[in-house]
Amino acid sequence: MQDRQREHIATVMQVADAGLASPWARHHDEVIRSSWLRCVHEHRLDPARMQEAVILPGERVREHQDQLEDFLQIARHGLESLYQQVAGLGYVVLLTDARGVTVDFLGDIQLDHQLQRAGLYLGADWSERHAGTCGVGTCITTGEALTVHQEDHFDATHIPLTCTTAPIFDTLGRLSAVLDISALTSPQAKESQHLALQMVKMYAHQIENASFLQRYRRDWVLRLSGAPQFLDVNPEYLLAIDAGGRVIGHNRRAQMLFEADGGGPLVGRGFEHLFDVRFNELGRFVRMQPVDQRAVKLAGSTRLLFLLASPPLSPLSPLSTLPAPAQSASGAPRNQTQAAQVPAPLAALSGGDPQLDRQIARVARLLNSPVSLLLNGETGTGKEYFAKAVHQSSERRRGPFIAVNCAAIPESLIESELFGYLPGSFSGASARGKRGLIAEADGGTLFLDEIGDMPRPLQARLLRVLAEKEVLPIGGTRPVSVNIRVIAATHCNLEKLVREGGFRDDLYYRLNGAHILLPTLRERQDFSHMVRHMLRQHARQHDLPAPPDLAPATLALMRGYPWPGNLRELRNVIEYAAAVCMDGLIQPDDLPEQFHGNDACRLALPLPAHAQGAAATLPEAERLLTQLRACGWNISAAAQQMGIARMTLYRRMKRLGIATPNQRDRN
Repeated sequence: MQDRQREHIATVMQVADAGLASPWARHHDEVIRSSWLRCVHEHRLDPARMQEAVILPGERVREHQDQLEDFLQIARHGLESLYQQVAGLGYVVLLTDARGVTVDFLGDIQLDHQLQRAGLYLGADWSERHAGTCGVGTCITTGEALTVHQEDHFDATHIPLTCTTAPIFDTLGRLSAVLDISALTSPQAKESQHLALQMVKMYAHQIENASFLQRYRRDWVLRLSGAPQFLDVNPEYLLAIDAGGRVIGHNRRAQMLFEADGGGPLVGRGFEHLFDVRFNELGRFVRMQPVDQRAVKLAGSTRLLFLLASPPLSPLSPLSTLPAPAQSASGAPRNQTQAAQVPAPLAALSGGDPQLDRQIARVARLLNSPVSLLLNGETGTGKEYFAKAVHQSSERRRGPFIAVNCAAIPESLIESELFGYLPGSFSGASARGKRGLIAEADGGTLFLDEIGDMPRPLQARLLRVLAEKEVLPIGGTRPVSVNIRVIAATHCNLEKLVREGGFRDDLYYRLNGAHILLPTLRERQDFSHMVRHMLRQHARQHDLPAPPDLAPATLALMRGYPWPGNLRELRNVIEYAAAVCMDGLIQPDDLPEQFHGNDACRLALPLPAHAQGAAATLPEAERLLTQLRACGWNISAAAQQMGIARMTLYRRMKRLGIATPNQRDRN
């Protein structure tokens, strides 16, 4: 323990014993002194402890993120804008929920290990009851913006840090998040953080207003400001009112303004109780009127504000609509809200499967968001089709869609393929150089399939692309700016890879802006729809007058098959059966051999003895074993069916401890 830490612990204990009367208390402001006393007497924290940062595991972090999903999409732009302002000064940007858990984070990846140890990291719990006096925890307790600087912290572990925070409130005045900028080191004087405090308060206000405007875009919104010049671009006060003129939502500043008169809660109060003007005159405050003619007095006051009234947005005509929600046994709809409206490319992916429909509805809200998507699903579940549908449904559809299979590119070439290179930058490099696939995706979407197979050394470079929005070619000295939306996909458990050290946790969190789980074919309730959809596709591709039909017994046999290759295998089966059937009717005998062999080959089989060491990856190993057996251990056929290179399949088998029958015989 350092001398500085010993002195700090002694100071905290003095204040804890003597209370606010302690002479040591004069060195810290009242907010900090009160927090120290709460830590000792309410949270029962020991000043002499030296506690490492509490960082929650990935699955717990995702639970906290899921509860703020829509808000995080809006807040992300504000975080990135703030980080661009402060990154060169050594700060990181954190966003926590109302419980103090960090749900978003931007920082210098070169300091990754130091930031994680200090708790300036995704998943860190900065609640006062866990971390003691700190920027986030004390902000949550007081509801006020503040700086907790070095020795202001309760725990001596945190005294090198400086943390400046501001609360973000929801549309009913409840604290919903905290915006924080922190640095590992800083000048000694607390006054050095004054500008940081003003910036955090400004960006917290902007995020709060952006969330408000998104929430009430279908209602009347009143923007108010004391200065007409900034009314349209940066209003101070926001109110949402219903058709009857009653307040249904507000931002924090409006709450403080109107509740200061002692009239009680703002929600539910009528327009004419707030302003010295009648509600039916609201039309003269719309945007078409000159701003200097939009002045309004507060009711019962001489205070003058300028008002801009924005009418509700008219609902857009949907391009397509998901199927209506299923009904429960009692006949009541499971979801009282209307079916989500989604663009046609996304809606075409489902024939009414509830699990897939839920994922599509989530993605439909993220189409033009900068949030990265992580698609998870077994091999062949249609991850690339899903990614293309997202691209085609978004404003990026005018740009390129670049798909990269990280498992199919040889490890020695993946860096040059992704990042490109300058002429003569390495032995064998083209004299013209090469533009990498990341740069090719500029203005569009970069789809990284099988991201779990990306070599770890390249993960840091990809992380920098995502963080800085720029790519540095091999041999280059000047990075090139890129504007891309990243969609990653994997069949494996990335969280498990992170725990094992095979995948960077910071890259995982950056890619996992929204986690989309695609159901397997055997789980889908729209199986018949998918079969007939592929039959129609087959007919179009081969210029047939009509698609082949299925005998009832054929469809029943197909329903009972486990489909280890999912949609990819279904497509191959349709192609085979349609080619061999007679008179346009597919009979059971027209299906491939795996439908007629030993029933055990069509069931999920346990791992053999030689693969018991891979028990942690049991589900993945079972699926791969089933697929290999279905292909008669023909590695080339299995790899083709899975859409991967043969050597990639061999590497996967080696990782899972799966040996071919010939190898087992030799052993």
